[in-house]
Amino acid sequence: MNEQEPSETTTLPAATTATDDDATTNNTIGYVHVYTGNGKGKTTAAFGLAIRALMAGKRVFVGQFVKSMKYHETKIVEALATSPYHQHLRIEQFGNGCFIYQHDPTPDDIHMAVAGFKKCERILARENHKNHNESQDNCNYDLVILDEITIALKYNLLDVETVVGAIRNRHPAIEVVITGRYAPQELIDIGDVVTEMKEIKHYFKTKGVLARDGIER
Repeated sequence: MNEQEPSETTTLPAATTATDDDATTNNTIGYVHVYTGNGKGKTTAAFGLAIRALMAGKRVFVGQFVKSMKYHETKIVEALATSPYHQHLRIEQFGNGCFIYQHDPTPDDIHMAVAGFKKCERILARENHKNHNESQDNCNYDLVILDEITIALKYNLLDVETVVGAIRNRHPAIEVVITGRYAPQELIDIGDVVTEMKEIKHYFKTKGVLARDGIER
């Protein structure tokens, strides 16, 4: 993107965060997006939507499951440190790194995913966080991205019924984005927008090109 960074005096767009009143009164109903499939671009698409929402004055929470590596897209929080948008974006990781090709998930992998999703449940419900050492303002998000949560489900770090229940019972104004391969039918069924990224060709397989900074990570 070639947009200029906002200055410290930049005026944010009018806040669109809904109150706890019936979301339908302001036409602020949130929908569920599912980005799945074996092709490249699921997390990339989710972060693109996050930037769009952020620039529209919305609050965005990104919970990354399984991952622990600080991919370059997570540095946006640091990049916005002096920007008025900074407090509208939060990114947290609930993983020890990608265990998939190395070993079975450990008890710690499971614990981190479960604890992370409990936090996401509170955010989705817009619960009062006084008992969780967080301010109420921190749970008023408009867009919640559950990055790679399908991988956590695939490897039984989380229970699909728990995840589906939290999404169904969320505050009605919250838009949800789910990313990752192997999306189970239960998530597809509750999705309002379901997109399958299908690999046609990939330069890793045809040319041996490894992940590059700023492109894949």
